[in-house]
Amino acid sequence: MSRKLLPLSTAAILLGGTAVADVPSVAVDIAPVHSLVARVMDGVGVPDLIVQSGASPHEYSLRPSEAAALQNADLVFWMGEDLTPWLEDAIGNLAAKASVTALLETEGTKLLDFREGTLFEAHDHDDHAEGEDHDHDDHDDHAEDKEHDHAEHADEDHADEEHAEGKDHDEHDHDEHAHEEHADHDEHEEHAEHDEHDDHEGHAHGDHDPHAWLSLQNAGTWLNVIAAQLSAADPDNAGAYFANAAAAKTEIETLSAEVTATLEPVRGGSFIVFHDAFQYFEAEFDFPASGAISIADAADPSPARIAEIQGRIREEGIDCVLAEPQFNAGLIATVLEGTDAQTGVIDPLGAELELGAALYPQLIRNMATTLADCL
Repeated sequence: MSRKLLPLSTAAILLGGTAVADVPSVAVDIAPVHSLVARVMDGVGVPDLIVQSGASPHEYSLRPSEAAALQNADLVFWMGEDLTPWLEDAIGNLAAKASVTALLETEGTKLLDFREGTLFEAHDHDDHAEGEDHDHDDHDDHAEDKEHDHAEHADEDHADEEHAEGKDHDEHDHDEHAHEEHADHDEHEEHAEHDEHDDHEGHAHGDHDPHAWLSLQNAGTWLNVIAAQLSAADPDNAGAYFANAAAAKTEIETLSAEVTATLEPVRGGSFIVFHDAFQYFEAEFDFPASGAISIADAADPSPARIAEIQGRIREEGIDCVLAEPQFNAGLIATVLEGTDAQTGVIDPLGAELELGAALYPQLIRNMATTLADCL
């Protein structure tokens, strides 16, 4: 969602014949994005954070001070309704005069589809960097080929001799295929019953995984978007905004090389996360997870799902199970029972970090170190 920039009510005042622009009031949804905005505004101003560190952005109640920050905002940067659907109405009602930028909807943003199920199969890892659409296309092509083959086979069956020779085999294949489809359908229904509840209570508010700030590529793209929006609202400081964005992009490139070096010694290790929030990080560094304890962000997994994960850990010798600060630590202990896996705490939001420009790079650095230490 992006609205046309509106002129500031006090765009400039004259002091001694010199025009001095007011620094825009800026509100940002989550700490990692706040960090990127703070980096671009460095030396000019400080943005306000709406969702406090340590709180889940998927479910949150605004404090009076946070509502006031939205009401006073000239610009709002947020991930979008896929991450915080509750915030859309608040922005519309409280920040009606503000320019609003949903980063998930900005041009150049890399988006990945939600992964299905808690166990991520090997073929998903191969196509990880390209997103999930490639897997869906392959499936559709396979279905078309299969339908075409079936049509050709039906035409050939008009020949009596060929029909007689192939009838028993075809009936057997048909019965076997029907049985497999029935079994797959039953399994899908059972799987859907769990996932429907989890997704409804959790993060399935759109087509794409909203945890896109864990891609350094996206962070670099957004720095330019943030600088452009700030400059449009505050032309007098445009040079500072774009200079800060350029410096931050260089820092992110250095950070990417650092994280690659941190992960290299443990590359090939296997890990499971608490919930499926890390695929942008996994794709960025070609380091795929083997599964997630919970698909949804706000729902505890069912006993059947926990048992499924425990089986994967034992059967495949999973090395590491990662918890998160915002979620039930007791579930990790349950999952680890009877396994040799190590554990650690990985934080995609920077709950324990000091707010500001340094939070984002430290968040990414800490994630890589936690994963490497656990493996």
